[in-house]
Amino acid sequence: MENVILVVHLILAICLIGVVLLQRSEGGGLGIGGGGGGVMSGRSAATALGKITWGFAIAFLATSVTLTIISAQNSSTDSVLDRIGAAPAESTEETTVPALPGEGPLLPPAETDAPLVPPRAD
Repeated sequence: MENVILVVHLILAICLIGVVLLQRSEGGGLGIGGGGGGVMSGRSAATALGKITWGFAIAFLATSVTLTIISAQNSSTDSVLDRIGAAPAESTEETTVPALPGEGPLLPPAETDAPLVPPRAD
């Protein structure tokens, strides 16, 4: 059911975009824009494209609200962190770092008191 409403919602969005793009830019459409006879006048001319635009806009908003309600009903009450569960146990294997080309594998430094700075080559 949710997928059907989502497909209808997408089709309405495409149709709404198309109808809005077909209208004149001066005062047509939803009563916004430049030109006379727009929002500020007492009565604006209701063209067929204007009525279709209002119909698509109302249907688009209705499908938006319906999808929101369905999504809220399908959502669970637990947190994302609750669904992850416990962290995976750490591995006891010794990991090696990939080596640069031409070198052997790099291992983590041994625990010694020696400094970690390599000797200088003069």
